[in-house]
Amino acid sequence: MTRTSKRKLSVCLLAVAATYLSAAAMADEPIFGFLNTTDLLPKHGQEYEQWLTWRHQKAGGRFDLLEGKTEYSYGVTDALQLSGYLVYDWTQAYRNGPDGTTTAPEPYSAYFPSPYSHFNSTKLIAGAFEAIWRVRSPYTNPVGVAFLFEPEVGPRFQELAVKAIIQKNYLDDRLVLVGNVAWKPEIRELPGNPYADPGSGEDRSNTNIETDVNFGAGVSYRFTSNWSAAWEIQNEREINRFALLDHSQWMGNVLYTGPTIHYANQHFFATLTWLQQLPGAHNYMDPSMVVHGYDNDVDFEHTRVRLKLGYYF
Repeated sequence: MTRTSKRKLSVCLLAVAATYLSAAAMADEPIFGFLNTTDLLPKHGQEYEQWLTWRHQKAGGRFDLLEGKTEYSYGVTDALQLSGYLVYDWTQAYRNGPDGTTTAPEPYSAYFPSPYSHFNSTKLIAGAFEAIWRVRSPYTNPVGVAFLFEPEVGPRFQELAVKAIIQKNYLDDRLVLVGNVAWKPEIRELPGNPYADPGSGEDRSNTNIETDVNFGAGVSYRFTSNWSAAWEIQNEREINRFALLDHSQWMGNVLYTGPTIHYANQHFFATLTWLQQLPGAHNYMDPSMVVHGYDNDVDFEHTRVRLKLGYYF
């Protein structure tokens, strides 16, 4: 083979490799554990995902919540992806509250364990539908933009998540910066708490409404063709009912951060994320929930670990 032929062959191989890497980066690859990107499945692409999220440790005692999520996604077009999934949980708790009592996590808000008992339960939480619409691709525009819509319905529970997703790529798409802003109102129909003070309102059936406003950011770097490493940060804020502008109705304000490692090949991916709550949390409506700077309310814990496994077909 002549030197000229070798150069031509090298150029062709580099072009093929670049095309492959670009295609891999543009697939619906979850390079983050808790953040969304603007990357979607291609038209008619299909994907199965299995999530497991372990939520661990409260103010004291024992607390574990294992969340499962089984999802199927389909690429309607190159810019629209639809998904359906089921969410199911297992939990154990024992004297995990700031006052030493046993408190059920938020998905089990309709359960009222005896204050000093062991609580164990398994539950189907909800079914959900998700649509992600990408209006700008980061591969053909300076910045990628997408919007996520996700209604979720379960026993005594309804939630709507609306999320804006921003993505910027650098270094031939190996370096990815992402920002997410989410608005998530939720409604829970609760029975009366038999341990609540009479006349408090919690001793009879009531409707609990709250709004979560979450801000997230992350950076991911693909250091080989199959592996990437990332760092994520999440600020989660809870607001009573829909009073976003009324500071007196703000509840928890918590910051989580931690690393992510991601692997993917042509058909399979795995993503593992570890987030830790940072000290300095606030709970404006119930300051007693904050112990040593950590919020221990029903939907906050000290550690979150998420594993995502997926298969493209």
